[in-house]
Amino acid sequence: MADKPSRALVLYGDGMARFIEPSQTHLNSLASRASCGFLTLPNAPSSESEDERVVREFAVLLDAYESYIDKSGNTTRMPTISERFMGMKASLITNNTSLKSFGAKLGFSVLQFDDLIENKNSLVELPANVVVAELLRLLGFKEGKTLNTSDYDLVFVHIGDGERVIGERNKANANDMEYVNALVGGILQIAQPGSEISSRLHLSLLMSFGDVFVDNDPNLSVLITKDEKTSDLSILFPRQSYTMRGENPRKDVRHHCPILIAQWQYAVTRKDMVEAFSFRDFKEHGGNLVIPADRFLHEVAFKVWKAPKYGA
Repeated sequence: MADKPSRALVLYGDGMARFIEPSQTHLNSLASRASCGFLTLPNAPSSESEDERVVREFAVLLDAYESYIDKSGNTTRMPTISERFMGMKASLITNNTSLKSFGAKLGFSVLQFDDLIENKNSLVELPANVVVAELLRLLGFKEGKTLNTSDYDLVFVHIGDGERVIGERNKANANDMEYVNALVGGILQIAQPGSEISSRLHLSLLMSFGDVFVDNDPNLSVLITKDEKTSDLSILFPRQSYTMRGENPRKDVRHHCPILIAQWQYAVTRKDMVEAFSFRDFKEHGGNLVIPADRFLHEVAFKVWKAPKYGA
């Protein structure tokens, strides 16, 4: 645990997990020093649109879905991020129209990418090093120093807008994936181990699979198969509680195509044995194993001293 509150930056590649390539070396560099694992999501409704999926999965990450839509499908009044997490100041950066509206209802200060640099509407139009500097500035990091105050405790960057047709979206996601790799490289360059920023910046990189309706790839399941167990050690493998909420079983857990997550803060997060940002490496060597996606924000809020520790 740090002796001062962290400031959290979340990069969320929405629907980009399928576009991760071994050549994206900055992602691998982050994974090799981070604590890695998976966030499980509920199954998608059969009639869900792509834009609805974007908002739903974001709501799950914020543990806000149940307060967003009640059992009758009616929207309810949602407590803000500040109300839920001890006055936490949070910003959401996205170009997705529906997500901007939902984020504002949750109390985020909503920005889009052209707010970072004037007259630049697209993320890929912005030089990665300039974007990194602006993101860190919002968190009170400037010129390698940590300022006493910051605009925000949490900056959540959503990349992948869900508003294109499939062909255009796939091409855009592949381009955005390369850009995310450049952003991660820029952050790691500034937050060198032992630097003033590295000890206060809590970085989370999330990569989701986007549209998932059928479990058609057993290689993307978080379940341990018989072939993956050893007769001598299988009884020692921890039984996880990601299928439970409190004392009750979760009714809807998707065991395949989870969100990949790597979290790093110098001298705070525990390094595991992962060497590459990939599903296989995370499953075989990840330290975080599998947790429900709705626990994500609680863990981040704890790191910025805006929530009590839960669990072990």
